[in-house]
Amino acid sequence: MPILFKIILSLLLIMLVQHFSRNLLMAISAGTILLAFWAGHSIHSFGAVVAANFWSKNSFDTYMLLLMILLIIWLSSQLSVSGVMNDLTRSVTGVFSRRTAIAILPALIGMLPMPGGALFSAPLVDDCDERKEIPPLLKTKINFWFRHIWEYWWPLYPGVILAIAITGFDPALFMATMFPMTLLSIAIGYFFFLRKIPKEENKPRGRYKDVLLPLLPLVVLLISYVIIQLVCPIIGEKSRYLPMGIGVAAAMVSQQLLRPLPLWKWLNIMSSRKAFFMVGIIAVIRVYGAFIQAELPNGENIIAQLRTEMAGFGIPPLLLIILLPFIASLASGIAVGYVGASMPIVMQLAGNDASTAQTVATAVLAYGSGYTALLLSPIHVCLVVTNEHFGTGLLTSIRRMLLPSLVLFAGICLWAFFIWKIL
Repeated sequence: MPILFKIILSLLLIMLVQHFSRNLLMAISAGTILLAFWAGHSIHSFGAVVAANFWSKNSFDTYMLLLMILLIIWLSSQLSVSGVMNDLTRSVTGVFSRRTAIAILPALIGMLPMPGGALFSAPLVDDCDERKEIPPLLKTKINFWFRHIWEYWWPLYPGVILAIAITGFDPALFMATMFPMTLLSIAIGYFFFLRKIPKEENKPRGRYKDVLLPLLPLVVLLISYVIIQLVCPIIGEKSRYLPMGIGVAAAMVSQQLLRPLPLWKWLNIMSSRKAFFMVGIIAVIRVYGAFIQAELPNGENIIAQLRTEMAGFGIPPLLLIILLPFIASLASGIAVGYVGASMPIVMQLAGNDASTAQTVATAVLAYGSGYTALLLSPIHVCLVVTNEHFGTGLLTSIRRMLLPSLVLFAGICLWAFFIWKIL
């Protein structure tokens, strides 16, 4: 059976097991085991891949990711217990309408490139719905969608940085080319999600400056991250997650200085079973991604084998430009994963004699295709944690995301065609 079907069936298994068992950790584990052994791994090579992810010289990055997820959950709990989240929600909803506020809050958090950041914004979205009038599934979609409107071009995201490096484009050109996707995402998010939120009666407006103080922990986080990247880039070379982890820790310290919490509250925060269960889910997702990248007994990895199979099927280059990043993204669940696995191949398909417009259009189509799949991937960390927070089904969420994602991809195709033929 072609590797493409094995990947798709493993993802379907994840969604089905989660749907019936309501245990995402079990679901992703089942999908990982199916893909690994069906793709050709033996028990020995299976154990070797898992061990390499956690007990090798390269495992530091994995542990930093897990630590950062834990710190994010602790910071989120700290801000909730100390009342900062309520202050932020109250100030934003005081200045903006509920429709606007419920989109702005995850969008603000989305400017911080932290894996699982949707877990940080989910409580803020929930706080905008004091009367619990908005269905949990709608809040899931809003939090997830608006958390990701910047990741097409925002230069703090590793996927964007890697895409600029692979394409060889000037950063300003790449960012300007991808920026319209953010505008398109906002428009789609309003049409499919925000307009379903009931309008509120007119209320007195607050002051814009009231929004600034509750945002201080996020400002500390962002400034710390930028300073580390500029002044001490060697920290980021140790682990791409370490600078953001230090930023989260700095935000926690600054918040403790502003609004101290007693020791017993910190013990409750740091002993949360939910936090460690979430870390376990992320760890299993990392293992699934490791099997996508790992060498099979025949010497190829899954993506390389997929490329060989698709070329053997006689698939046209234009379709390969769309399918390779789409499948790599669906299977990896992370932007840097599909960019690294597919973009070098895709850019070669554009041809050495391609014009600048054609090369840029190829990059837009490939990146946009992969990003569309990212919104539908059952192992996308943000989708996973958002569903966990709101108690919604992963399969149901993905099914409801299909239409807006298809509209987004149609807009991306039109934009790529415009660049190719008009510019």
